[in-house]
Amino acid sequence: MTHVIHEETENGLAAYAPYVNEMNLWLKHVDTVEVVAPLQASNAKKQTLSTAYKHRSISLSQIPEFSLVGIRNGFKTLIKLPKVAYKIWRSCKKADHIHLRCPGNVGLVGCVVQIFFPSKTKTAKYAGNWDPKSKQPWSYRLQKRILSNTFLTKNMKVLAYGDWPNQTKNVLPFFTATYSEIEKTAISLRPLNDTVRFMFVGTLSVGKRPVLAAEIIARLHKEGHQVRMDVYGEGEMRDDLMQFIQLNNLEEVIMLHGNRSKEEVSKAYKNAHFVFLLSRSEGWPKAIAEAMFWGAVPVATEVSCVPYMLDNGNRGILIAPNISAAIEEITQLFNKKERYLQMAEAAMQWSRQYTLEKFETEIKKLL
Repeated sequence: MTHVIHEETENGLAAYAPYVNEMNLWLKHVDTVEVVAPLQASNAKKQTLSTAYKHRSISLSQIPEFSLVGIRNGFKTLIKLPKVAYKIWRSCKKADHIHLRCPGNVGLVGCVVQIFFPSKTKTAKYAGNWDPKSKQPWSYRLQKRILSNTFLTKNMKVLAYGDWPNQTKNVLPFFTATYSEIEKTAISLRPLNDTVRFMFVGTLSVGKRPVLAAEIIARLHKEGHQVRMDVYGEGEMRDDLMQFIQLNNLEEVIMLHGNRSKEEVSKAYKNAHFVFLLSRSEGWPKAIAEAMFWGAVPVATEVSCVPYMLDNGNRGILIAPNISAAIEEITQLFNKKERYLQMAEAAMQWSRQYTLEKFETEIKKLL
């Protein structure tokens, strides 16, 4: 069960591609599947980055979308909640294995409903920030408390990104993957000569801070460094980003490519020196794991499990979310070219442990 919006396509039931691609690995090991999720209206615009499930016996138990933000939405949710809870309960009763996708509104209801099925085997993929010290919405904190409470939550493995101290026995450090073993081809690391290439990959949203990345590049360029940034992704901040580029005459320095295929982005990673991740919140940021796979060094904020992924600065640059701090850290590495290559090598070796084959092996152990 998930809050991810689904749609009916000519290829079958479909949803956001990164989510479905991962779920297809889970579904390879089960006979029948019932997805509990909202369904997009038939007259709505088709989703971008959507792909279909690959399973011979899959069905959808449709539930309405709902929100817990705002008083008006709260009242609407109270009306919808009995139907949502009943459909989730009905699906849980029929299932041999219950799988929750958290955090999210549907995940919150699922966390409560699963309490009434203590004997069934269960897994929960917590795709957000599990850091116990982070500031999060109350609904996220509540989901984490229910999932990690072994009195309320029985027979469940909770998959959390990162290795956090003082967790209950049912919380397991986990990961996700993009590339397979056969894609672990040899690649030459790029020395810091001539133009230094940066990438930004992800949704162009306020939480991802794409304009901050552009401001860092603008400052480096102004200080005389030969730099370039390629931006892959779309979102509500695109116009702001474009305006910043035009006002600062950076059309030859910062390139906006929009959404591109995995193959195109992977090709760009192979030529990049650095990748930005300046998010306010994250789960397991695939953009930096993918970039590290090809020897690009992350420049990232200390959020969620990112310090764990970067070995506290040995596999990437950890920065505070401001221009001066980023410039200082980056330029220091510009002046330590051997250190940069060591960091790129360490990043690549670490990321290449987490392949799709390893991911699927770990999933098999859970089902």
